[in-house]
Amino acid sequence: MAQTISPPVHTKAALDVELKDIVKTFGEDTAVQGLNLQIRQGEFFSILGPSGCGKTTTLRMIAGFEIPTSGELTIQGQSMNGIPAHRRSVNTVFQSYALFNHMSVWDNVAFGLKIKHIPKTDLRQRVGEALTLVQMESFSKRYPTQLSGGQKQRVALARALVNRPAVMLLDEPLGALDLKLRKQMQVELSNLHQGLGITFIMVTHDQEEALSLSDRIAVMKDGCIEQVGSPSEIYEHPATAFVADFIGDTNLLSGKLRTGSDYPLLATNSGLQVAIAPTQHTDTCDIDVSIRPEKIHLSTQVNSEPAPTYQNCFPAKVKHTLYTGPHIHCIIELTTGERLRVLQPNYIQYQPGESVYVSWLADDCQVLAD
Repeated sequence: MAQTISPPVHTKAALDVELKDIVKTFGEDTAVQGLNLQIRQGEFFSILGPSGCGKTTTLRMIAGFEIPTSGELTIQGQSMNGIPAHRRSVNTVFQSYALFNHMSVWDNVAFGLKIKHIPKTDLRQRVGEALTLVQMESFSKRYPTQLSGGQKQRVALARALVNRPAVMLLDEPLGALDLKLRKQMQVELSNLHQGLGITFIMVTHDQEEALSLSDRIAVMKDGCIEQVGSPSEIYEHPATAFVADFIGDTNLLSGKLRTGSDYPLLATNSGLQVAIAPTQHTDTCDIDVSIRPEKIHLSTQVNSEPAPTYQNCFPAKVKHTLYTGPHIHCIIELTTGERLRVLQPNYIQYQPGESVYVSWLADDCQVLAD
């Protein structure tokens, strides 16, 4: 996309959005409890979590559509307590697009500027820039019913950008698109963000979308933040079992921490002993360990080349396989009864019932918080 709209001039505040001890209740139900977030200027920040975790409520409070029950919310250093939605320097793009079907593309994009009584010359220039930015200038006379889902999403983005917000709020922006178009729009959203340099805050339940687009991610559960970090931090070093299981696929093993000769050990109730990376946990305490499926190596020989020597290597049988195109998902059962998910490249195929060895490094065992 060609970028022509100048990014807004930031204030001297170090953060664009900050939430301090935010609580939101609906009657006796608490949707958000004690939320603390700091969102930096110009970053692409995603709030990720399952349905009902409070992520959309959080976005609506930033937008001004919901009022916090307690706590303070600031945008560019200014408290938003008592500031209505239309006076906040934010704009929201919804999953449903929320376009006016009786208006042309041009009029949909111009609507907010007309409400603000922007002079016609300036209005025409800004609408033209916004449509060019999302490559929809040639569709300006069409109506939403004449557009595809991706084109509608571009119009919704242009309508938000034309107001030159300091913060762009994205509420499941690609959820209504098919898989191929969603992938394409992810690239366009990323390019748009990088070109404009304004802060994007996106709410999504799509883990892959959050990982591919975000500078940082907040994972929510039951109205609370489980972990905040970069995509690689969230994926490679999940703080809790919920984060490990929610972000991508993982294998979770539980047991007692034991002292080993070279590495500490996770000892399961079944008798399995897994070498893990050094940890600050106390010996004999209960721990949970996450092992990503792609970290596990399958072979018909112990520590087969060209793989490195693994600290963990166990005999097993292949129970199920699932072909997904570039990868094959295997369900492997150890002799001690544990079942593990393993991700294999599609040129390596094992058959159900085949005897194999499963191997992985101690460093690939992520010890999780209680």
